[in-house]
Amino acid sequence: MSDYALTLSDITGRGLGPVSIALLPGEIAGLVGPAGAGKTRLLRVAAGAVRSRTGEVRVWGMRVTDPAARRLIGYAADGPAFPRALTVQEVLTYYARLHCAASCERSPRGLVREAQAALGGRRVLLLDETLSGLDAFARRDLRGRIARLAAEGVAVLITSRDPAALERLAARVLVLRDGRIVRAGPLATLLGERILEVILDAPPAEPPPGFRITAAGLETPLTGRTVEAALALCRAHRLPVRASRVRVKSLEEIVLETHDAH
Repeated sequence: MSDYALTLSDITGRGLGPVSIALLPGEIAGLVGPAGAGKTRLLRVAAGAVRSRTGEVRVWGMRVTDPAARRLIGYAADGPAFPRALTVQEVLTYYARLHCAASCERSPRGLVREAQAALGGRRVLLLDETLSGLDAFARRDLRGRIARLAAEGVAVLITSRDPAALERLAARVLVLRDGRIVRAGPLATLLGERILEVILDAPPAEPPPGFRITAAGLETPLTGRTVEAALALCRAHRLPVRASRVRVKSLEEIVLETHDAH
């Protein structure tokens, strides 16, 4: 059996690809990008709900079409629709009974205590915008539940149109644009980039090399140079510097920069 909980290899299809992803057991990976980037489509391919044109999806080494593999996947779609006449308890009981019809290892009542996507001890969770539309307290609670599942070895691939929602959850981030992964890496590495903000009394006609003009003045990444060197460049251009500060780049900025660069 594979060491990976989920692998997508050279996936192509309508608006996708080629895309390759590999998730380890217990890993939480965030898939971010603008609306229409292909996030939902990719999750549906990973869940086996949609076939890709080329490539292969495997769950713990098994093809996603294998019934044993499908029983390991929990897929929560964006904005799932349930019958209005049913309560949350009744909906969960319905899904639990479906699962227990195929496997009598656990009772429906016991399964109802778990989240729908995790019913039946799923080992791979595909969560589409699960954190969207929640208040701060509900979002914190759900993040905690997802983190606990990951600590038990469950692999999680979660999408979000709001990158900030994943900053306290995902260990790795994949930026999707036009159906392709255009940037990826550990979240700590991506968010470790430092930005120097320079506040000016008056905007410059042209920024110094490596700087860009902002509403308050200028800013520049500090990759490969110190704050002192960057400020010295401003002084060399006779810019009226009022103040400066260093901040850490947000995940939202990384997504926007990736989008603008293409």
